[in-house]
Amino acid sequence: MYSIFDKINDPKDLKTLSVDELKTLAEECRHYLVEMMSKQSGHFASSLGVVELSIALHYVFDTPYDQIVWDVGHQAYIHKLLTGRKERFHTLRKYKGISGFPKRSESIYDTFGVGHASTSISAGYGMVCAQKHINESKKAIAVIGDGSMTGGLAFEGLNNAGASQDDYIVIMNDNDHSIDENVGALNKYLTKIITSKSYSKIKDEVWHWADRHISIGELIKKFGHKIEEGVISAITPGAIFEQLGFSYYGPVDGHNMDEVVRVLNAVKDNHGPQFVHMITRKGKGYKYAEDDALKYHAISAPFDPEIGVEKKDAGNKTPFTQVFADAVEEIVEKDKTVVAVTPAMISGSGLKNFSKKFPEQLYDVGIAEGHAVTFAAGLATQGVKPIAAIYSTFLQRGYDNIIHDVAIQNLPVLFTIDRAGVVGADGATHHGCYDISYMRCIPNMTVMVPGHATDFRNMIYTGLYHIDGPSSVRYPRDGEVLVNPLKGSEFTPLEVGKAETLIHGEDIAFLAVGTMVQESEKAIEILRKEGLNPSLYNMRFVKPIDEELLQLVARKYKYVLTLEEGSLQGGFGSAVVEYLMENDLATAIKIRRIGIPDRFVDHGTRPELFKDMGIDAGSIVEKVHQLIETDIKEEAL
Repeated sequence: MYSIFDKINDPKDLKTLSVDELKTLAEECRHYLVEMMSKQSGHFASSLGVVELSIALHYVFDTPYDQIVWDVGHQAYIHKLLTGRKERFHTLRKYKGISGFPKRSESIYDTFGVGHASTSISAGYGMVCAQKHINESKKAIAVIGDGSMTGGLAFEGLNNAGASQDDYIVIMNDNDHSIDENVGALNKYLTKIITSKSYSKIKDEVWHWADRHISIGELIKKFGHKIEEGVISAITPGAIFEQLGFSYYGPVDGHNMDEVVRVLNAVKDNHGPQFVHMITRKGKGYKYAEDDALKYHAISAPFDPEIGVEKKDAGNKTPFTQVFADAVEEIVEKDKTVVAVTPAMISGSGLKNFSKKFPEQLYDVGIAEGHAVTFAAGLATQGVKPIAAIYSTFLQRGYDNIIHDVAIQNLPVLFTIDRAGVVGADGATHHGCYDISYMRCIPNMTVMVPGHATDFRNMIYTGLYHIDGPSSVRYPRDGEVLVNPLKGSEFTPLEVGKAETLIHGEDIAFLAVGTMVQESEKAIEILRKEGLNPSLYNMRFVKPIDEELLQLVARKYKYVLTLEEGSLQGGFGSAVVEYLMENDLATAIKIRRIGIPDRFVDHGTRPELFKDMGIDAGSIVEKVHQLIETDIKEEAL
């Protein structure tokens, strides 16, 4: 079907092609990607935008000896197709299939595992420096998007690498997008570069002018390098990168294969830090993705590639993200001291409509989670009520800021932690496994986990108006079937640190938080048919924990299970055991903790991963049986 693509099984196969054949290969790669993504879900528009660059990198450089480091990695699908994973591409992001991101254990061509933004420059420079210690001369090429350049880590890497004389290549793929449109001063600066004349042309014109104006021209040439850095760099695009110590090349048309290959060959053997500015279009080659890069950043399949994505029936579940968005809009309608802060995740956090309705109440700070947290702390010092809306996996990047800038000062910042627990096909880099553990160990922090959507709405309200200090509420990617619409219903403040009894029973106590309330309900339904009669408590608060309830449970029940969609290490179950042990309440009961085990969880659907981790209803029933059987055997001895 494909004249060239079918013959490419390894980057070495590219070396025999002409540049014109590379252009044909680019067209075929795009066609194949559209065809495949119409059958399976995944990131889409980003990879379409870097087809020429992906091909040219493997064509010009000697991979895998030379090291290509992709930033974030959702643009690396073409890279995967070119590096021996074409036959397994249909398993992309599926349980036991290939990852949606570069992964070192998957391929020698994946030099650095990624999933979070802004890491490539630091990692790539580490590889450059390593060559000195192992006496090798591998090239290292970091490929970073302009969205990722808004992260502080990217500039920490540039600062370090630029101060050296080490041979290093950084390629910025500039498509004016991350997921949403990019924001901030850097984006405005890059836009100016795109619309200006090329860097090299302006430099040539300055020196030509100097030749024609003898007196001042001789002075310019006398001072040479200093004048170039001071005056010339000030009026040319790319000056910021030159001042950081990089030789700047660009802007380069990232869809012109001749130009991309020419520039990469030019910088390949240059010495010192090199910065190549590629201009690409997200979604290039597929009209629907070009017209709506946000919608096609990540897509759900199946869809008809001829007419674009057709929305699948989402079922009757209301996503927790939508519950969050509705609640915040209703609160801000009445209280303009409430503001939302997001690190480049307006759409992902459900705030797109909010941003249009209340533009003055939303701050998108770019891919800069640490800054988002400290910025929210600054807002809180002035009596504003900030909601820091950040995914669990990304909030990890602002952890020091949570402790140092928020918690120590006991500032009332509400952290709304989306994508808590396992998120499915994005895998280990994106699962939100650790926020219960890392939040509950921080002094002054209130940690809330809703068992249902009504809880969630009320926890947002409670955190804003009834907690004097920092608080967090985590919620899953999943949704809930709502019998009655919650939008517009009254907010009810919750009593801080108090649980809710959902099912009264006698034999076993299920202490559950979050999504495990629903899994517990399913398990209890099975156990009741077997003659057991468990109780179920929706604990709601991990910190402060309901001590009165724990005392009751320790007196009343022989068997206790704690259940959480979070890390067992230091999580909710640990909080329960700690309290019972420290208060001499654990001697008469048998307790088991159920949660995410001490390993990195791979990608797959949520039901597949729940079963894999042993936290689905069936696994819970099995663990109850094991607990009781073990106890019976011990008593027999």
